[in-house]
Amino acid sequence: MNKQTKRTPSLPSKADILAFIGKQPGKVGTREISRAFGLKNAMRAELKRMLRDLADDGAVEKRGKKLHHAGTLPSTVLADVTARDTDGDLLATPDEWDEEAHGAAPKIRIHTPHKARPGQAAGVGDRVLLHVEETDEDAGIRHRGRVIKIIDHPKHRVLGIFRKAPHGGGRLEPVDKKMLGKELSIPAGSTHDAQDGDLVAVETSRAPRLGLATGRVVERLGSLASERAVSLIAIHSHTIPHVFRHDTQAEADAARPATLAHREDWRSVPLITIDPPDAKDHDDAVHAEPDTASNNHGGFIVTVAIADVAHYVTPGSALDREALVRGNSVYFPDRVVPMLPERISNDLCSLRPREDRAALAVRMVIGADGRKRSHTFHRIMMRSAAKLSYEQAQFAIGGRTDEETAPLIEPVLRPLYNAYEALVRARSERGPLDLDLPERKILLKEDGTVDRVVTPERLEANRLIEEFMILANVAAAETLEKAPVPLIYRVHDEPGIEKVNALREFLATLDIPFAKGGVLKAEAFNRVLAQAKGRDAEPLINDVVLRTQSQAEYAAENYGHFGLNLRRYAHFTSPIRRYADLIVHRGLIRSLKLGRDGLPEATDTAALAEISAQISATERRAMLAERETNDRLIAHFLSDRVGATFDGRVSGVHRAGLFVKLHETGADGFVPARTIGDEYFRHDEAGHAMVGARSGASYRLGDRVTVKLVEAAPVAGALRFELLSEGRPGRPSRRPRHEQRQHYRPRGKQRKAR
Repeated sequence: MNKQTKRTPSLPSKADILAFIGKQPGKVGTREISRAFGLKNAMRAELKRMLRDLADDGAVEKRGKKLHHAGTLPSTVLADVTARDTDGDLLATPDEWDEEAHGAAPKIRIHTPHKARPGQAAGVGDRVLLHVEETDEDAGIRHRGRVIKIIDHPKHRVLGIFRKAPHGGGRLEPVDKKMLGKELSIPAGSTHDAQDGDLVAVETSRAPRLGLATGRVVERLGSLASERAVSLIAIHSHTIPHVFRHDTQAEADAARPATLAHREDWRSVPLITIDPPDAKDHDDAVHAEPDTASNNHGGFIVTVAIADVAHYVTPGSALDREALVRGNSVYFPDRVVPMLPERISNDLCSLRPREDRAALAVRMVIGADGRKRSHTFHRIMMRSAAKLSYEQAQFAIGGRTDEETAPLIEPVLRPLYNAYEALVRARSERGPLDLDLPERKILLKEDGTVDRVVTPERLEANRLIEEFMILANVAAAETLEKAPVPLIYRVHDEPGIEKVNALREFLATLDIPFAKGGVLKAEAFNRVLAQAKGRDAEPLINDVVLRTQSQAEYAAENYGHFGLNLRRYAHFTSPIRRYADLIVHRGLIRSLKLGRDGLPEATDTAALAEISAQISATERRAMLAERETNDRLIAHFLSDRVGATFDGRVSGVHRAGLFVKLHETGADGFVPARTIGDEYFRHDEAGHAMVGARSGASYRLGDRVTVKLVEAAPVAGALRFELLSEGRPGRPSRRPRHEQRQHYRPRGKQRKAR
């Protein structure tokens, strides 16, 4: 009798993998493939390598950790509505599609509901976020879409600053950088009573053969008489809701403080808030103490308490509906556009010292090695013992106490810092991405004009709060996964192959190796950053490594957080300013039976996928608006220094010219290629350089340069520079034939940069 032996699973072939992916109704990831073919941990690294090869070959495409056949659409896409069919249904095409690899972009049929209210139905020319399903329809249209959100309407209006003419009418200075230098004429009688310096919306007319294009003012959006209103440009150009609806405000005004009913009384726990000195709301508080348990010698009990926003903002309420539309708060140097009205964000949910406040708290047991051993969530009533700034906390622990911090040193601050030291040990073992990117801050004067640009020092107190918040976020994700209750993850995919290859080529020019093959981990980038320490190019390398990374987003499916090197991560710590955190709070309330205001039972993964896509879009909108406002403020600040010289670095290389970042302010400006030297400069893409065709002199990414400010356009936030530095010496190279026909333009005949 032959003894039966257990068969060892073998790796599937690439053809087997493709066949398996093709049979699945939805997207499939490494986990599903491993289960299907019985692969153990030892084989998963090889499987991941095979999947990367298939992606490089264009056989499959990836979104997060999920794969689908190349040439198919993911379930949620950004699309442009292009036409209507004979039945009146809208047709759209995906915003991102590789036509060279997969041919013409597929059409998506959008059914327009008959009950859609005015302003809510999409139209031709709109950019929309769609939930897409594949169908068996004829006429070559295999995809059906449902509108999740209208992202943008057709660009039939132009925003700009109205400049009044002495004899009636005026002109418009567009705020869009792409329209720099393209002014519009506003005839008398078409000004809508706009005053000089007003931000206005103009409906454009067809441009005449000669002279300026014309338009008429259709809306006055506010006065830009001072820089205090510069953020209005970004608010209106990105259609950021900034005035609360009447029913939302009324609901906030009617809210009353939470009571102790159905809450644990933690008012005797000396939780404290540590925030920037100019913070207006304080939604997180911390506490730590040594763990006295016999099995956790040297360990700690760490508590993070977060304002209980879910108590005041209940599902389906006016506050909830508008919070979802806003998605997050937006922070400008001169104002904050909050997600929630001030009655909620700056009053009832601000953890003020010595005032009773409702909170959701997580109590975490930490070992001496800094690893979390266990955690529990609690719905509590707390009373903050103190409100400290980062500087106050740091000075106090360093021996420089004040009236507020002196009594807190031993009972509160010392245990916090001791627990933090343990967490640092665990962080070092985990090896998250360790980028050092100083964040500049614009300080304004009383009149709203720019005072100066500073780079706040990163203190241990900042890092302490960050580590405590990360730990609490992980605990929230773990709890909801085990429940199981659907949640919104904060996810960060690993960098794409093309970006990694580009980084490798760039690092090779600096003699810094970046290994090929193997599973990509954050520690590979940390090795690069460590080699850059102390080098002249350190700031540049940090910046380029950052650009290589994927963008973090929200998702209902988990594919981990590459940058933090965490398998599961969710946002729990700022429900005042992020809708994702509010969803996580509701999920915890539902799963732990902490109240009746938790996540509704009807909320499923599909619903959260739509919300995730929407709030990821509002987050990107906020980041762009904040960056554009900073650019405009700095352009205002430098506008009276045209002709001055500045030191900076080449921060970007493009065939059209060089981007330069100034050391003093961090301002970004452009040097057009036609103004560099007295010869033709060609773009060396692989070398990230502009190279002189005759002399071989070059300007490379990261080079220190001196520039002269030639033009400042505050309204558009644009700066134009002239290079004063000589390029690196080099050998002349033979110019391509098409470049030999170029005519060199002397510096005296420069045109305005766009």
